[in-house]
Amino acid sequence: MTDADAFDSDAYVSELRAKRTEKDEFFAEHPQSPIPPAERDGFDGLDYFEPSPDARVTARVETHADPEPVTMDTSADREVRYLRVATFHFELRDQSLELGAYRQEHDQSPTLFVPFRDKTTGQQTYPGGRYMELTPDGPLSDLDEIVVDFNLAYNPFCAFSETFDCPLPPEENWLPVVVAAGELQYE
Repeated sequence: MTDADAFDSDAYVSELRAKRTEKDEFFAEHPQSPIPPAERDGFDGLDYFEPSPDARVTARVETHADPEPVTMDTSADREVRYLRVATFHFELRDQSLELGAYRQEHDQSPTLFVPFRDKTTGQQTYPGGRYMELTPDGPLSDLDEIVVDFNLAYNPFCAFSETFDCPLPPEENWLPVVVAAGELQYE
């Protein structure tokens, strides 16, 4: 049985909605929320595209044994350096696309940072782009495929307050398609 055969879209949508509710509660109440304290009383939750099981794609993973450094601009006009540790190759909206996956230098975490822009950026979604974090099952070097779930795309903290400094997606992660999934722009 393949992953597609085992996928229960109704259960997936219910779980996604529950995670979104939990995030809204964190943003409304937690001291480390990116929502400025003066705005928290009026915060009534984030806005999202409707959950779309079609926005989950299986990507072929190309790992980079000798990761190439990539300099990313930040929302505060600085530069930060990441390493491109993998490239994901996938199909979305009948187009062959790819996204770089990054880690900061000296970061040994298994989590991959995937910042991106798409045709919704600056219109329906945050002008600085959105992020995804993917944690593979097992070592990256052992991966052939990974599920890239754009429903999990979220706004960086700088979308909520100028006190945060966030990396902006490098041009290589600008997708030439509409990705109508994940968080919408915070207003």
